[in-house]
Amino acid sequence: MAMTMGGSGGSMADINVTPMIDILLVLLIIFMVIVPVTPKGLDALVPQPPKDKKIDNTPERTIVVQIFYRAGASPTYKINETDVSKGELLQRLTDIYANRAERVMFVKGEDKIDFRYVAEVIDIGRSAGVDHIGLMTPKILAGQ
Repeated sequence: MAMTMGGSGGSMADINVTPMIDILLVLLIIFMVIVPVTPKGLDALVPQPPKDKKIDNTPERTIVVQIFYRAGASPTYKINETDVSKGELLQRLTDIYANRAERVMFVKGEDKIDFRYVAEVIDIGRSAGVDHIGLMTPKILAGQ
């Protein structure tokens, strides 16, 4: 930095940049706080393999709504192997999830089912208060 000594008598044309740097640092901190660090997208839950070899299948906790194809007619529905009509599907799911803390449901449709029926079951599940809805697909064999 240059300093003038003595009485040259003229005005100095240098800009004092110290206040500008202070303002710049304050603005930098404000923008760092405002802009989120991680962008928020869709939450995807990926199934994890079991840690131990014993698999504890608890059918009373896992809710699977199955949609079965019928040629020329509307599909049939099941909740964990119990036949349910489409009209009572919302009431049954509401009763099941009324006192549950973990609200997870799986939807399994046959290959010939139109996706609109699966979407209707997803909407019914959301109306019943289900937080996480997973789609089950058929197992794909290695040779096919």
